[in-house]
This record gives sequence, C-alpha cells and structure tokens, in this order.
Amino acid sequence: MRGEVAALTAAFLWAVSTVIFGRLGKSISPLVLNLAKGCVAIALISLTLVLRPNVQPELSATATFWLLLSGAIGIGLGDTAYFKAINGLGARRALLMESLAPPLAALIALFFLEERLGTIAWLGIVFTLLGVAWVISERVPASDVASDVVNSVASPNLRWGVIWGLLAALGQASGAVMSRGVLADTAIDPLWSGFLRIAAGLAVLVVLMGWRGQVGDQLRPLRSRQLIPVIIIAAFFGTYLAIWLQQISFKYTPAGIAQALLATSPLFVLPIAATLGDRVTGRAVLGVLVAIGGIWLLISTT
Repeated sequence: MRGEVAALTAAFLWAVSTVIFGRLGKSISPLVLNLAKGCVAIALISLTLVLRPNVQPELSATATFWLLLSGAIGIGLGDTAYFKAINGLGARRALLMESLAPPLAALIALFFLEERLGTIAWLGIVFTLLGVAWVISERVPASDVASDVVNSVASPNLRWGVIWGLLAALGQASGAVMSRGVLADTAIDPLWSGFLRIAAGLAVLVVLMGWRGQVGDQLRPLRSRQLIPVIIIAAFFGTYLAIWLQQISFKYTPAGIAQALLATSPLFVLPIAATLGDRVTGRAVLGVLVAIGGIWLLISTT
C-alpha cells in the first residue's frame, strides 16, 4: 500500500498546484515558471539529502544516464509543455490531457520493451482517448466565474493547448518508463532519483532560456515580492513533495498501477474548480469518469 498511497497523494498535490500554476501562468512564462519551481525543488531536495546522509546512490553510468534523460524529457521539456497547456486549456482540461500518459506509456513499452497488450488493455486506451476528446470538445460559457483559471478562453488557445497537452503527456510517459526501469532494478532511494531527474530538467531549461536570449528580461517577473511566495508554496507541494511521492510509487508499485493512480488528478481538481466558481457540468464529470475508467481497463491486465 505504500506505493499506492504515495501515488494518490501525489495526484492530489498536483491537482492543487496545477490551479496555482494556472494563476501564475498569467504573469510568468511557462519556461521561467518551470525553471523557478525546479530551483525551489532542487534546493529543498538538497537540504533533505544533507539531513539524510545515508542515502547516497550506488548507480552505474547506464542507470544514471537513463535517470538524467528521463528528467530532461519529462521535466525539462514535458513540464514546460504542460504549463503551456494550462495557459491554453485551463487547469482542469490540462490535467485531463495528462490522463493520456498511461496509454502512451503502454505504447512506448510495447515498442521499446516488447510488452504486448491484450484486447482489454487496448479498449482501455480507446476509452481514455474518448474521455479526453469528450471534455476537450465541450464549449464553456465565457460568463463562468474563474473561467480564466480553469477553462480555455479562445479557440486558438484551445488548439495549441491540445498540442502542448499531448507533448506534455508524451514527455511524462517516456520519462516514467525510463525512471521506473531504473528504480525497479536498483536500490536507489526515490529522493535521489528525483534529485537527478530535476537536475537534468533544470539543465534543459537553462539551455532553452539561453537559446531564446535576453535572459534578464525573461527572469524579470521573478523580482515580484508577491509572486515569489506563491511559487515557493506551489513548488513545495507540486514539485518537491509530489515528485518524491511519484518516485516512491514507481519504486514500490507496478508502473501501470502507479500511472493510473497518478492520473486521478482530474478527480481532485473538479471540486477545486467548483470551489473557485467554475461550472462543472455533467459532461465534464462523465468525460473524466470515461477517461479514468479507460485507465483502469488498461491496468487490469498488468
């Protein structure tokens, strides 16, 4: 139960932090926001590792490479795409797009690990895609309170939001498969694997910012005394704690079950969205249930 509880707790923390990051996205670019939360998380993990001196990893060069690559793809590129998806789709829909990660992970495992799925598993993929499409295609009245946080605001944003959401789900899925492979085959502590993944993600973000140029201008929003405390709080729960819990779930729970439980964030974000004033329709609830049901079909054969 240790891994299952960790996965569900991480899903809840992601749901809460996603709404916060959705608000921050109005003032900070996705790239800078991703960099800021990563810096906060790496500082907190480093402090924790200092206080836990007996968890140094004994990793081969190959295992280290795969963890670093999983962080570069899943965090550096995937999280940046995810924040762009939040800006285009809103928190609720962006989280639902993330429910594509488990079936995408299954496809990646099929091609690279030769893990073949049965008929029920492929039905799960179909239901997951249908659930996502059902909610994404919903037209949301512009008069909804807090619609600027939890809903898309224009069709061009919606189209680009879907594209970024797909890229984010692909990054999460591929990063999860790499991370699970190392965690399952070594004695590495989940906190250390989280440290390596975030460090690699930050390296990618620094390169991307340098490539865009005018780094000082990009970082200017971080000078705000109002935004910094919010970023620290969101990063503490949504990055530091959530990634640590995610790595624990991959360590102690089969990948399919862990991914399915991590994908339950949409169930947590619906009541949060309702509290913020968003009108949660029956169609949205049905779409989430279909998507989550598809995920459970997918993992029923594992």
